[in-house]
Amino acid sequence: MTQAADAQSPLAVVARDRRLSRLVDDLVKYGFVSAAALALDYGILLLGHNVLGVPYLVAAAIGFCSGLALVYLSSVRFVFADRRRLRPAEELAAFFAIGVAGLMINEGLIYVFVDTFGFAPALAKIPTAGLVFAFNFTARRAMLFSAPPNDARGAA
Repeated sequence: MTQAADAQSPLAVVARDRRLSRLVDDLVKYGFVSAAALALDYGILLLGHNVLGVPYLVAAAIGFCSGLALVYLSSVRFVFADRRRLRPAEELAAFFAIGVAGLMINEGLIYVFVDTFGFAPALAKIPTAGLVFAFNFTARRAMLFSAPPNDARGAA
């Protein structure tokens, strides 16, 4: 059978449909988890800075780390069915590294939107949050929460 014909075999179609279904399911659940983490992050930032008088950067770091912890625990327990075979410390370090990269993208985009295009910071956060969400989801799913390439289950 040729490769093109094999790609259209009933098993190939079922496998592709299963991968697409899992991707959509992961994306929806990760979206809810990320929204909760963003609310926690922002809430801690406001509480720490505006109510408790904690310096802005300290409150932001505490909020960020709190949101990151919530996303990690929720991703492991509720969002992603598949996981790479990493030791827990390696998985956590990789998850955190992706989060830090997302934070750097966030800061860079907000800076560009505010200083280059004149957006208000609150408005700049809207497209930035969407782009950082896409980066974080894609990187985490590809690097941490998908079946390994040699996995016989054929799941993405």
